[in-house]
Amino acid sequence: MDDLLDRSLTETLALLRLKKASPVELMDGVLDRIDARNGELNAFVAMHDRDALVAKAKEAEARLVRGEGRALEGIPLGVKDLEHTVGLPNTDGTLIHKDRISEHDTVQVARLKAAGAIVVGKTNAPEFGYTAITKNLVYGVTRSPWNLDVTPGGSSGGSAAALAGGLCPMNTASDGGGSIRIPACFVGAYGLKVSQGRVPKGPMHHWEFDDTSVSGPLTRTVEDAALQLDITAGQAPEDPNSLPHPGLSYVEALAEELPPGTRFGFSPDLGHAVVQSDIAAAVEEAAKTFEALGHTLVPIEGGPPDLAREWGRIGAFALAAELHEYLPEREAEFGRTFIQGVKASNQVTADDWGAMARGRMELNEWCHGLFEHVDFLLTPTVPFDPPPAKGPFPTETDGRRQHPAGVASFTIPFNLSWHPAATVRAGLSRAGLPVGMQIVGPRHRDDRVLQASLAFQRERPWHPEWPTGN
Repeated sequence: MDDLLDRSLTETLALLRLKKASPVELMDGVLDRIDARNGELNAFVAMHDRDALVAKAKEAEARLVRGEGRALEGIPLGVKDLEHTVGLPNTDGTLIHKDRISEHDTVQVARLKAAGAIVVGKTNAPEFGYTAITKNLVYGVTRSPWNLDVTPGGSSGGSAAALAGGLCPMNTASDGGGSIRIPACFVGAYGLKVSQGRVPKGPMHHWEFDDTSVSGPLTRTVEDAALQLDITAGQAPEDPNSLPHPGLSYVEALAEELPPGTRFGFSPDLGHAVVQSDIAAAVEEAAKTFEALGHTLVPIEGGPPDLAREWGRIGAFALAAELHEYLPEREAEFGRTFIQGVKASNQVTADDWGAMARGRMELNEWCHGLFEHVDFLLTPTVPFDPPPAKGPFPTETDGRRQHPAGVASFTIPFNLSWHPAATVRAGLSRAGLPVGMQIVGPRHRDDRVLQASLAFQRERPWHPEWPTGN
C-alpha cells in the first residue's frame, strides 16, 4: 500500500484502470497514512467521515468494473482551506470564519469531483493566504515532511505537505504571489502558476480588483499537472477573468518536443534578489541542462521593477474592503501581523494607486521586451532554504540583508504580469532541502511551460524521491 501512496497521480490512475489496485484500497491507504502522519505534519485540518469516504470509493470501484470510470475515478482529493467544498469548513485560516461550513463547491473543485475525484478533507493555509508560512490561530502550524522543524511554505502549505508526505495523491492549490510555487519548491514538487483566468475561480462575492491570484496544479510530476489542467481549464461565468478553453489537451501537448535552439533566458537574481549561494549554484547548474539538450542559454542582465511592496499594498487594500464589517470590533480575533498589514492599507492614496498602476505597466513592458528575445525565462524559485515552521523569515542571507518580501522575489512579478510560471526541483541545498528552478513562459502559453518542464524532468527526474522513506 505504501508503494501505491508514493506513486504519481498518473501512475496511480493507470493501476486503477488496469485493476491492479482498487479505489477502496487507495482510500483506506490514504486514511491510514493521514492517521499515522498528520499528527506531526498538520497538513489536513478537517475531514469527511471515514465510512462515507469508503462508501464513495466502493461506488468508484463499481464504475471502474463496469467500464464507466471517469478521468479521476476514485482519486482522493484534498482541498485547500481557502477554497469552498460542500459540507466541510472553509475558515480561511481565521477565527472569524472558524464555524463556517461551505454550502457549495468552487468551480475547480466541482470539475475535479465531476471527473471522479473524492474530497477527503481540507488542507491547512495561513490566514487569508497572507504569508508563505502555513500557520494560523484556528488550526496551528503545518510542518514539512522533509524536516519537521521547517515550513512547507504557503499559502498552499497544507496541500504541499499532504502531497510530499504521501498523505493524499491530489490536492488543490492557489497562487497570488507564489503560493503554489513557493510550497512546491520547499517540498520538491512541481507547481504551475497558470496564466490568469486559465482555471476559473469562484463563485466570488466581490469583483476581484486584486487580480493576481490563480488556482492551479501542485503535483508530483509534470504529467500530473497537465492532467489536472485538462480537467479544470476553460471559461466559467463565475469568473469574469476566465479564459476560453485553449482548444488543446495539455496531456497531448506534452508529446510535442521543444524545437532545437529554443532560447532560455537565465537570470540569477532578476536584478535585485538576494540568493543563498548554494541555491544560486544549484539553479545555475540546472539551467545548463537545457544547453545540454541543444538549446541556447541567454544571460539576462537587470530585471523588472521591484513591485513587491506595491503587490502587498494592493492585496492588503482588497482584504480591508472584504473585512471592513468586522473592524474594529473584532480586530483581536485576527493574527497580529496579518491585521497590521490590512490596517496599513488605509494609508493608500489615489496617488499611490496611480503609481502602482504605472509600475505594473512598466513590468508588462519589461516582460514584452524579454519574450521578444527569449522563449522562456529561468530563475531560482525561492532564494533561500525554508524558514522555521513558525517563522520568521530570514533578515539576511549569506551576510547580505534580505528583502522584506525576499521569499517571493522571483514569484510576485509573474502574478502581476499574468505570465505562466512553474517550479521544478533543481536539486538539494547544503541543508538537504529541495531547491527550485522557476520556468516562466509567454502569456497564455501554459502548454509551452509544461513542455519545457517535462524536458527538464526527463533529464533530471525528481520522482519518486520523496521524504516518506518508502
